[in-house]
Amino acid sequence: MQRPLPATVPTLHFIGVSTGQSSIMTIFPRWADALGLGTCAINGIDLPLHASPEAYREVVSFVRRDPRSAGALVTAHKIDLLHAAADLFDALDPHALSLHEVSCLSKRDGRLIGHAKDPISARLALDAIVPPGHWRGADAFLIGAGGATTAISWNLMQRRHGERRPRRMIVSDVDEARLDGLRRFHAGLGSDLAVEYVLSRSSVRNDEILHDLPPGSLTVNATGLGKDRPGSPLGPNARFPSGGLVWELNYRGNLLFLDQAEAQAAASGLATFDGWNYFLHGWTQVIGEVFAIDIPSSGRAFDALSALAGGAPRRPRTRS
Repeated sequence: MQRPLPATVPTLHFIGVSTGQSSIMTIFPRWADALGLGTCAINGIDLPLHASPEAYREVVSFVRRDPRSAGALVTAHKIDLLHAAADLFDALDPHALSLHEVSCLSKRDGRLIGHAKDPISARLALDAIVPPGHWRGADAFLIGAGGATTAISWNLMQRRHGERRPRRMIVSDVDEARLDGLRRFHAGLGSDLAVEYVLSRSSVRNDEILHDLPPGSLTVNATGLGKDRPGSPLGPNARFPSGGLVWELNYRGNLLFLDQAEAQAAASGLATFDGWNYFLHGWTQVIGEVFAIDIPSSGRAFDALSALAGGAPRRPRTRS
């Protein structure tokens, strides 16, 4: 890791793996101007996956002590960073304590605070995808048991939503350890929502689950397939349930999963969505926290930020 240099203007750090390739590096200056943030900057800090505890502590200590470092967004290191540097935070928000991860570092009155923003971003994205009164016996099928599924499932399992939840939730993954970790996390929530955890090392098993879903069910690709590497977690003959909601969490890449859904959309009455809004909410939630400003999560102002970012490569297709 190359040690970050002291910031010369208020700076939002982006702690990731290959931050220079992210579109946010060109989007942020446009947003900063539109949001009236004044002179500020974004700076990428690249760390290898599962970096050493010393590397994480060095980065958090730097953000903490550097006077012009306003805060940070964390992507692939959310759990490892908190595990290595928990004692360097003055406070953690309730979501960070519950999920045992941090996706945002902010500073208030000299105090360093860790936040987990993914549950909020997931809720906002879900609200834009699932119409009121939709569930009515439908299921949610989440393919992949990583961080995005943790945040989405946390929202779907909240008791306060009552009947505004799926009948049951099914999570599949190729890694039994990830499924076990998610199962332990869910057990701590005390939710009464039925959840099935399925070890699925091929698309065949995912296709079988998809085939048995009731009409109107939500299917989510949270595997990274289509972005990190080509492909889809479903086979070429997979059939989505009629009237279903299909959410591809990627918004760039080859998006084969989304292609499969859109090919069936007209005949099966599907509503399809990519991950663009999730991306927008993820970043705007952190920017609002770090710079202590209110950023609308919907409406014209939010749409204007989307337009400034260049718009979604693939637009959602909803039922007419």
